[in-house]
Amino acid sequence: QVQLVESGGGLVQAGGSLRLSCAASGRPFSAYAMGWFRQAPGKERDFVAGLVWSGSSTAVVDSVKGRFTVSRDNAKNTLYLQMNSLKPDDTAVYYCAAQSRSGYSINDVSGYDDWGQGTQVTVSS
Repeated sequence: QVQLVESGGGLVQAGGSLRLSCAASGRPFSAYAMGWFRQAPGKERDFVAGLVWSGSSTAVVDSVKGRFTVSRDNAKNTLYLQMNSLKPDDTAVYYCAAQSRSGYSINDVSGYDDWGQGTQVTVSS
């Protein structure tokens, strides 16, 4: 089983930036893809961005394209989400997740087996 721990959330003014990190552990760490999801109060958990862990494919939801960038450090088993030009609509709990099976698209929530505890991102206007 993979353990995922997010960090980097917080309170920021609109237009500001935050960098989320997701440290993965578990022996041995192996994932087909990893992704970031977010859930605002009263709403469903939605895909934000993700990537194939051992490849070059990435996916980003349209609402954050040009503002958010997903990346990884394979040596550290860490996934990142750089968030720039933040808007109040970006306020949510952000979750990191890992796919252990192939056959799912990066943005398919049903393909993700392991989840972190979430980190709160609050953007004030």
